[in-house]
Amino acid sequence: MSKIVCVLYDDPVDGRPKTYARDDLPHLDRYPGGQTLPTPQGIDFTPGELLGSVSGELGLRNFLESHGHELVVTSDKDGDGSVLDRHLHDAEVVISQPFWPAYLTAERIAKAPNLKLAITAGIGSDHVDLSAAIEHGVTVAEVTYCNSISVAEHVSMMILSLVRNYLPSYQWVVDGGWNIADCVTRSYDLEGMHVGTVGAGRIGLAVLRRLKPFDVHLHYTDKHRLPAEVEAELGLTFHASPREMVPGCDVVTINAPLHPETENLFDDELLGSMKRGTYLVNTARGKIVDRDAVVRALESGRLAGYAGDVWFPQPAPADHPWRTMPNHGMTPHVSGSTLSAQARYAAGTREILECWFDGRPIRDEYLIVQGGQLAGTGAHSYTAAT
Repeated sequence: MSKIVCVLYDDPVDGRPKTYARDDLPHLDRYPGGQTLPTPQGIDFTPGELLGSVSGELGLRNFLESHGHELVVTSDKDGDGSVLDRHLHDAEVVISQPFWPAYLTAERIAKAPNLKLAITAGIGSDHVDLSAAIEHGVTVAEVTYCNSISVAEHVSMMILSLVRNYLPSYQWVVDGGWNIADCVTRSYDLEGMHVGTVGAGRIGLAVLRRLKPFDVHLHYTDKHRLPAEVEAELGLTFHASPREMVPGCDVVTINAPLHPETENLFDDELLGSMKRGTYLVNTARGKIVDRDAVVRALESGRLAGYAGDVWFPQPAPADHPWRTMPNHGMTPHVSGSTLSAQARYAAGTREILECWFDGRPIRDEYLIVQGGQLAGTGAHSYTAAT
């Protein structure tokens, strides 16, 4: 028998939903590019239900307990004596989501001698100390591609919301006003702007494809250059580095993983090189930008707006300066946790667990660390700390 600790976010304030806005989800067979959706041997949930909160349990309890395993589900992950810490000493598997991450630090991994597998129910495993996982032989896996399109849609929404000044305009309506001049004094057309993405993997490329119909000029930078036919199809301009790309952009979106090369990439210097009035959207990871440098750039007008749904730490404290900085469009980390995405990452988590307990190989595209080294998607996307 194995102990599995699953860290999920809290249930809705009013409790688990009794009904949902829609009765079904569209059927998908494959992701763009051909990768199949998760293929577990079975699921014990209805797609479209709330699965990512504590009561949803990612639909795993029946499956795990019927095979003799112990499942501990909690939202209590931080501080001395948290439920996560109390169960780490004999946990074999820890499951977490990027939206409510269980930070598996080097210290925590060292205190978990039985830990063999860390699963990210979603995309992005930077809340796991990958160097410590490599050192201790812990396999790290995530459900690659499960919510890439969800995030790309969120990015597109945030870009339009900032440029068109949507949120302040909406607030005038909520407050009973009709102040058109106040609404439009910060509203522009996206058409004709230069839009660049830092990172052109699954999410970044999906963002570029969604923005192409808006008749914008598209730019990207990535350590892996896209095929020439893709560049020609979308009219992309490649830049060797973010420092080369961002000065010429009106909108910049960050769609890169967090690793030593990207941490605090957007500091005072890089933000200062951008055109006055640039919009910055970050749905990647909060630590890719310097927290206070973003605040300063908004206050000075260097940035016309900043939006994203990634913070550090998560959840963000009540006094986090991004909650009150001017011209922002922040949300809690929700871009990749739609009910549609939850059905995919819950199924993918079960697929990984089935493979693990059956002794079958985990899909290469799901692997981040295996056998004491970066593996699969991890070898492509991450840079190990040295």
